[in-house]
Amino acid sequence: MTILNAFWVGGLICLIAQILISKTKLTPARILVGLVVLGVVLGGLGLMEPLKKFAGAGVSVPLLGFGDLMAQGIKEAIAKDGALGILTGGLTAGAAGIAFVIILGVIASILSKPKEK
Repeated sequence: MTILNAFWVGGLICLIAQILISKTKLTPARILVGLVVLGVVLGGLGLMEPLKKFAGAGVSVPLLGFGDLMAQGIKEAIAKDGALGILTGGLTAGAAGIAFVIILGVIASILSKPKEK
């Protein structure tokens, strides 16, 4: 049942994002940032855990999951380091994923043959 819930919840998130892209003047980048911010808000309010238990990867894989990861990192860093954790927690929690994306981007740029316009 978790697989079915992951499928329809993740699909619903993507459907809402696609409707926003198609029917509004919002740029895709703003919509993606909005999804990350929504993940931070839901994670900060403690609403992501019940959603994760219900839909698993359907909620945690889209951009909502990255926002939740940052919110959890900030919570932990505040508990450990105090107010400094507000600035460091999100980046510390997301550092592995961010570094991985940067490394893949460098590899892709080395392997591709860019064409000047």
